[in-house]
Amino acid sequence: MKVLYHHRTQAEDGQAVHIRSLIEAFRSLDHEVREVALIEKTNGEAPEPATEEKSGGFSPWSLIGKVPRFVREIAEYGYSVPATRKLARAQDEFQADVIYERYAFGNTAGINVSRRFDVPLILEVNSPMVVELSKTRGLSFPKYARRVEDRIFCGATRVAVVTQVLGDMLMEYGVDPDRILVTPNGVHWQHFQNPNPKAARENLGISHVDGPVLGFVGYYRDWHRLDLVIAALTCDALKETHLVLVGLGPAEDELQEKATACGVTDRVHFAGPRKHSDIAKVLPAFDVGLVPAINPYASPLKLHEYMAAGIPSLAPDQPNLREVLTHDKDALLFEPGNSSALLECLETLVKDPAKRENMGQAARQTILEMDLTWKGNAKRIANETAKLRS
Repeated sequence: MKVLYHHRTQAEDGQAVHIRSLIEAFRSLDHEVREVALIEKTNGEAPEPATEEKSGGFSPWSLIGKVPRFVREIAEYGYSVPATRKLARAQDEFQADVIYERYAFGNTAGINVSRRFDVPLILEVNSPMVVELSKTRGLSFPKYARRVEDRIFCGATRVAVVTQVLGDMLMEYGVDPDRILVTPNGVHWQHFQNPNPKAARENLGISHVDGPVLGFVGYYRDWHRLDLVIAALTCDALKETHLVLVGLGPAEDELQEKATACGVTDRVHFAGPRKHSDIAKVLPAFDVGLVPAINPYASPLKLHEYMAAGIPSLAPDQPNLREVLTHDKDALLFEPGNSSALLECLETLVKDPAKRENMGQAARQTILEMDLTWKGNAKRIANETAKLRS
């Protein structure tokens, strides 16, 4: 199968990890992939640790965040013009069997080229951007944005969503249920086969820690509610427990202040960022993987990596997470935002090493049974493409 992969991503964050991993998975299954993008993601690993603010290289588009909001929106819509030309040239040369496009706000290039060449378009949707942007930066032309997004969602041959919850949201926008394909975030299973807890703790600078370690990986913001975990460390049942944050983020100063106010600075460790290729090496340092809060339609990459590493997770009890997790089997789920419920779950996991071990092994089994791997996703997409071509 020949795949024309189009995206508009510049940041070297989880988006780039997803792009690189899926393209590598396609190629490992002997599919040909041609990447069309502002900055290609498959020419090796990012040279520095990923952050949401770091770009993969210079482009005039990297300046777009500094212009007024209405100008930025016009530019995002305008991107479709050169992108359509570029994607059409690539399709004319490559003659792909399918266009696989990562959805970006205002981008109609995939739809345009799919129709022009009569080639299927599989549109990967990780979030409904009109809803998300309306809540964050705001939109200058919300009605127009909704019409464009509806046209893109409803025009794609298949829509690959990261959770069924997100799929249900798109059905409300008019997407035919038969055109929705669920492809959660995946893991590189082979990277999680030889855990070395001692080396992992040395890597994170916590080799001196004897007690249980609660771990979080990612670009932490205030809405991740890591403040609830820091507050929980003050309880007697968690007095020997440490919190390790791998990554960085705008909430760091607030979290440091919270740790100081709670008198637990010696047990809250900011380990700094790591390349994504090194994450599997440091996860064995954790006894519990944390997802204290997440939006209601996401498929957290960190969660699946905790599971592959054999780590029990603590996560909010939400439908999108229950698509993967089973309470008291491979994770403990608590009422979202409920600090008492979160503390109760933490106490349960901290005091019972045997339970942690059993839940961690169950989590690994869940990854295998559901095939939550990048290769699994590539197979699902390839199988769907084969149906479209038959």
